[in-house]
Amino acid sequence: MSENASNQLYGLVCSFSKTADVLHAAEKVRDAGFKRWDVYTPFPIHGMDAAMGLTRSRVPVLTLLGGVTGFCTGMLFTWYMNAYDYPLIVGGKPLWSPIFPFPVMYECTILFAAFGTFFGQFLLNRLPRHHHPVFNYEKFVQASDDTFMIVIDATDPQFELEKTRGFLSEIGGAEVAEIQN
Repeated sequence: MSENASNQLYGLVCSFSKTADVLHAAEKVRDAGFKRWDVYTPFPIHGMDAAMGLTRSRVPVLTLLGGVTGFCTGMLFTWYMNAYDYPLIVGGKPLWSPIFPFPVMYECTILFAAFGTFFGQFLLNRLPRHHHPVFNYEKFVQASDDTFMIVIDATDPQFELEKTRGFLSEIGGAEVAEIQN
């Protein structure tokens, strides 16, 4: 295969007809040491994350950081406005207390946590991505109906075209095909 032709290859895809088959195949791909691969299914499969060896998402950490930032921002806003910028003693109450401006701090916490979640998932999922090479595979539309697919990326360190093709056939994949960029 020429260097130019190998640069055009995105990866290999194989299909499965049963949920249990793709789940066990995903475990075999994980155990074989592949790092850059994915499973496409028409519905979520319980246990697929573990079968693929995926770790917990980092989005909740970004949500927490956003919430803490929002809380601190709300506290700073209320302190600056009430105790520093325009100090006004009303009814003998202190210039600033964390109790009275609770709604402001609460709403800032919720707002910034939502921003952390929204922008965090966009960054971690590398969105927006308007086109993905798997869409070039003409039968990929079946993955949203009744077929399960495993795609191994050609940039994976273990990827060798013929060995990977044989491996996908060996684990029970039907219709092993190449996906072009």
